[in-house]
Order: sequence, then structure tokens, then C-alpha cells
Amino acid sequence: MSTPEQYVSVRYLVDDVHAAVGFYTTHLGFHLHSSAAPAFADVVRGRLRLLLSGPASSGARATPDDATSPGRNRIHLIVDDLDTEIGRLRGAGLTFRSELVSGPGGRQILLADPAGNLVELFQPAREAVPASS
Repeated sequence: MSTPEQYVSVRYLVDDVHAAVGFYTTHLGFHLHSSAAPAFADVVRGRLRLLLSGPASSGARATPDDATSPGRNRIHLIVDDLDTEIGRLRGAGLTFRSELVSGPGGRQILLADPAGNLVELFQPAREAVPASS
């Protein structure tokens, strides 16, 4: 069992491990942790360890055939300035899977990795500053 100081891991099934590693390390601030490409690689950002499993990986082979397409789940990455991130990523030629959405908790937009897995970029709402008496 892992300890709280270690990574939290999420597995994404991808068609192309090299493309997925490039996407996450180039655009989203992850760094390569280990690689057994083309079957598998893992990238890390903070405490998140993202397991990128290609078709030849044991993680992908263990997945039932009816569950092989990307799901509606997504990783959630907090950013300081969502508008700047959107501009930077659009400038790199990436497209988004949703429009910018605002709500009481903050603002978000969805991006897809090369295999179609979703990544939510989220900027929390600024906390209201209490008025001085």
C-alpha cells in the first residue's frame, strides 16, 4: 500500500505512448518518470502520476473490450491564469473539447490528449474578501 507522501496514480489508455508523453510533457507541465515505450510510460506533475498504457501494455490488455474507449472521467489540473493557458495551448496548435464554462467554484475548459482522454484545466474562483468594518 502506498503512503500519503507518494504519488496518486491515474491510468489512461492511449493509442500512441510517445505522442501522449509528448503532449503531457510539452504542454501541461508533466515530466517523464519512466518509460517502456511503446507499451507504457508514466509522467508526473506534483503528486499526480499519470500512467500512459499503450495497446501492448498489461494495463490495456486487462481492460474489457467494451471499455476501451475514453470515458467521461478526466484529470483535473488547477491553473493560476486560465486565459493565459488557453492562449498558450491554442498557440501551440491544440484545440479544446469544450467552451470555457464559468460557475460559482471557478472556470474550466476541456482539452483532449492525442487518444481522446479528457483533461480539465480549472481556475478556482477568487475568494471574496470580507469588507472591513
